[in-house]
Amino acid sequence: MTDVIDRLVRAMNAHQLDAVTALIHENYRSVQPAHPGRAFVGRDQMRANWEAMFAGIPDFHATVTRSVQDGDTTWTEWHWSGTRRDGQPFEMRGVTLFEI
Repeated sequence: MTDVIDRLVRAMNAHQLDAVTALIHENYRSVQPAHPGRAFVGRDQMRANWEAMFAGIPDFHATVTRSVQDGDTTWTEWHWSGTRRDGQPFEMRGVTLFEI
């Protein structure tokens, strides 16, 4: 795992929104093939999304389960967990490709 990804995970787990945002390029592009309507571009929208995530899941926790780096591209498989404000458990797994 790269230093940047490690810092990103630590910032997410500490719910440090400014630190998370600082690690993301201003023209960050989120592409979600399974949900094309959720795609967006920009650090501001990414910040708004994470602000809502931290507010809605107060004990949010991220774990990188696997990571591979090839040149300036890093592939990460992650697991997010926590408890929603309504008491329901939250679990999500996915893959993110980062250009670092």
